[in-house]
Amino acid sequence: MGSEILTTSFLTLPTLRTLVLQLHSAVTGSYVSGTHSIVFVNCPNEQTARDIARAILDKKLAASVNILPKVSSLYFWKGEIEEATEILLLIKTKTSKVLMLSSYIRLLHPFEIPEVFSLAMNQGDVHYLKWFEEAVED
Repeated sequence: MGSEILTTSFLTLPTLRTLVLQLHSAVTGSYVSGTHSIVFVNCPNEQTARDIARAILDKKLAASVNILPKVSSLYFWKGEIEEATEILLLIKTKTSKVLMLSSYIRLLHPFEIPEVFSLAMNQGDVHYLKWFEEAVED
């Protein structure tokens, strides 16, 4: 029972943090750094990248996705240096959505271990951030 309460509390912390940050922004008229994030995901080809981008947007897990073609990647895989041409997704979302977004990407992605990581946004245009808030559901 104790672990259920802890799990429930843990799952609501990102949502609670988002609500507190939104309230702070509304009251002060300022942007709170870290409210939004950019998630980076490499895909094996453009079709996979487009499919993942559309699925993410359909679920309202992101405000927008950029697809950057032909990224050269070198990396270690199973003890060997690998080289590949990949497609990079730049996914703009609320920081509170990053864990859910990462889990969803793992379901869709063909790689055994997809590259998924995020960086918090520091600042942004006020009009863009207002649109951003409306585009991604809580």
